[in-house]
Amino acid sequence: MIIRIHREGRRILFTLGLSLVLLNTTVAHVWPQAFEPTLIGSTILFLSVFQFFRNPNREILVAGNDVVLAPADGKIVCIEEVEEKEYFGDRRIQVSIFMSPTNVHVNRNPISGKVNYFRYHPGRYLVAWHPKSSEENERTTVVIDTGEAEILCRQIAGAMAKRIVNYLREGQWVEQGTDMGFIKFGSRVDLFLPLSAKIEVQVGQKVKGNQTVIARL
Repeated sequence: MIIRIHREGRRILFTLGLSLVLLNTTVAHVWPQAFEPTLIGSTILFLSVFQFFRNPNREILVAGNDVVLAPADGKIVCIEEVEEKEYFGDRRIQVSIFMSPTNVHVNRNPISGKVNYFRYHPGRYLVAWHPKSSEENERTTVVIDTGEAEILCRQIAGAMAKRIVNYLREGQWVEQGTDMGFIKFGSRVDLFLPLSAKIEVQVGQKVKGNQTVIARL
């Protein structure tokens, strides 16, 4: 089976691989007795980064605009009614997905529609489960309009994540399940849904991007 690597990881893996080859070559000549542990450590490091950027060949599921699919792989860590201040200015149901280092970190569009709003916010790097991370951490906010409802999706960097990538722009039409972006070495995606949405997941549940139904509108 061929393991695909996401485009965001190719340069990183090339640079890391070249650096590790040079390191191990130097150690082999200068300090031969340390070559074996250095090689083992280098291999573990490279494989760890390699698996983080994997991009499984997953069939895109188009469930329809009354169905909100998971935008990321991970675990549901929060389902609660909150005040969404940035765009809606009213009460919404927040569903948060935490991505561990072992999850696939590709972020996908949860619905099809027009991008009505896009903002990137620089910020802090609090741990992803911190209550203030949704408003204070580095993040992007995207609002997609299905024609009948608007869904807000927010990528949030965590303590390890240092760069959020998002491919969307205002006015763009997006298809459910296609790539929305990538969080390098991080961390959490929040959905803000209408109060009338029927939530189909529960806290602690593991979900898969573009495979798990989060809610029905």
